[in-house]
Amino acid sequence: MSTGRARHPANEAGRLARSTSILRPSTTCARFTSILPTADCRAAEARKSEGSGEIMLSTIQPSRAVPRIPLRFPCKTITTQSHRKFSFKPLSSSSSSSQSQSQIDQSPPPQSQILNIRNGLLSRQFTATQLAESYLNRLRLTEPLLHSFLHVSSSVLRQAQEVDLKIQRNEHLGPLAGVLIGVKDNICTSDMLSTAGSGILRNYQPPFDATAVKRIRDLGGIVVGKTNMDEFGMGSTTEASAFQVTANPWDITRVPGGSSGGSAAAVSARQCVVSLGSDTGGSVRQPASFCGVVGLKPTYGRVSRFGLMAYASSLDVIGCFGSSVADVGSLLHTISGHDRLDSTSSRRELPDFTSQFIAANNMNSQPLKGLKVGLISETIGDGVDTQVISAIQGAALHLEELGCTVTQV
Repeated sequence: MSTGRARHPANEAGRLARSTSILRPSTTCARFTSILPTADCRAAEARKSEGSGEIMLSTIQPSRAVPRIPLRFPCKTITTQSHRKFSFKPLSSSSSSSQSQSQIDQSPPPQSQILNIRNGLLSRQFTATQLAESYLNRLRLTEPLLHSFLHVSSSVLRQAQEVDLKIQRNEHLGPLAGVLIGVKDNICTSDMLSTAGSGILRNYQPPFDATAVKRIRDLGGIVVGKTNMDEFGMGSTTEASAFQVTANPWDITRVPGGSSGGSAAAVSARQCVVSLGSDTGGSVRQPASFCGVVGLKPTYGRVSRFGLMAYASSLDVIGCFGSSVADVGSLLHTISGHDRLDSTSSRRELPDFTSQFIAANNMNSQPLKGLKVGLISETIGDGVDTQVISAIQGAALHLEELGCTVTQV
């Protein structure tokens, strides 16, 4: 499935030149592959095709076969229904000759990594330190090829150890305790540089945290680093950064989208659990699509913009990336709410975005019953990749199982 346009040859040549020094995997990396989202360390080492000079990253693609932390609450598996409430417009032979109803993607939605991490920590299956070490090892393996991060925090392991101490003392854990989170580099952090991808700010370290970052830290989240972006958000490929070009984890010869390409690529490659981006005209939604993750631009005013370097103040919004809707909902719930430091932040009551993800019997009910969903005809029409069509149809079937009425428009 196509994940974006190919790179400009000049940019590609420079990026490949920077990628020749590949870090060797740590011997500790494979210790927790049964419970953590890490690939086989030996297979994840970069390879070059003989004679072509092409760097291959297929071994670290974020496939569904990547081991995940064991699920500890019921999850409903989608089954094919013979009595769907909607019907698809017949597709042209060019796009549907190999597409049949049996080929619709019926795999269950991705599990919530945030909830699984919390359950694993509380049940002592693993420690926050072990979790952090695994993600950092994966980051060391993949970063020389992806260039998702501009800065990586030196205090990740120390913060993880603090989480472990709280668990040992039976102290209260925040909902994001031990969760590694990437932050786009135009969102201020007091302990790391915040350059917005620009050489002008290459040495700028804010004296404060953005409100969204502060709320993450207050609830136990660990900011693993600052992600690459198009300079000041002015781009859609993450090739316009003053420092490096980010690759798409599914195909490193292609772009990850932008301007929040580093945040999208980091989640897609499992370098972090979730991440923050910013969206003015698509800078979260577009790279999420390119990298195969969930991206959300919240309603304007839902999330404080304090600490976000402005592009267009009346349009800018801090958004979220995750591998599942549940993870994005959990992160959104954390960073949402009125902020006296942002006069444009909403005073409206904050909905509980997380209750439906936590309820043990939720997946056996219909939490979206009565909701009407429009399925845009062009998304499954002529010229659309059959894999894209399959994924969209599978999502529509899943929404129906949750109680929605899906109508083609």
